[in-house]
Amino acid sequence: MAEASSAHTAAASPARRSAHQLDGLVRIAVVIVLIGLVELLCRSGLIQPTTMIAPSAMARHAWEILREGKFDKDIAISLANIGAATVLAVILGFICGLLLHALPGLRSAIEPLLASYYAVPTFIFYPVFIVLFGVGSAPIIAIAVLLAIVTMITATLNGLDRIPRALHKTARVLRLTPWQSAVRVKLPAALPYLFTGVKLVVAYAFIGVIASEFILSGSGIGYAIGYAYNNFENNDMYALMFLVLASVTLVNLLLNALDRRLQARLRR
Repeated sequence: MAEASSAHTAAASPARRSAHQLDGLVRIAVVIVLIGLVELLCRSGLIQPTTMIAPSAMARHAWEILREGKFDKDIAISLANIGAATVLAVILGFICGLLLHALPGLRSAIEPLLASYYAVPTFIFYPVFIVLFGVGSAPIIAIAVLLAIVTMITATLNGLDRIPRALHKTARVLRLTPWQSAVRVKLPAALPYLFTGVKLVVAYAFIGVIASEFILSGSGIGYAIGYAYNNFENNDMYALMFLVLASVTLVNLLLNALDRRLQARLRR
């Protein structure tokens, strides 16, 4: 019976890899077609240069910006804020998720609020954060954390809820302490869900930081995009937007690759 199950898993693995490769090729093809369509519309004049420059021109100007170092300070500030917001949201969200899972009464009271959390426009709190933290990176990071933390809380709860009962029984049979059970049994079993939460936190951190910089900051990529827009500097504006999109895409690809590797290791 075990040999049959092992053979089935071995046979399914190449099929699963082929499906992933096909999905990846389809995604790449869709992106290429869309970029090509926008390029064609810009080059043909149907989209005027005062409205949008061609993607190839965006990429070329983005490379010039990076080479000249024109916005290096703004890029560094934004990346630092995104990194800080991501780390804080992951740690705080994980801790809050653990507490809610350990306290069912509190969870039943809080969970409906989590379900409707994103109906609240987070950016309405920015005057409060300015009063609390002053002008600078702190209120921007706070808004990004506020925007991202719930996804980590939800991912932690989902992961802990879906730990198979057999693993709990195994921990009791082996007489593991609560700490040993958490580290050796529960955490590895919940890890795929936690990693999904981390990926969403990164996405929301990008959104929170870049959007906050439009209204809260005198530096950063968001501020630079807004400044270029107000001064009709289309080349700079679209080049910076291209850099943001390229950065988000690259980070997402890296996280997806890590996620696939993690899933493959857990299936062994």
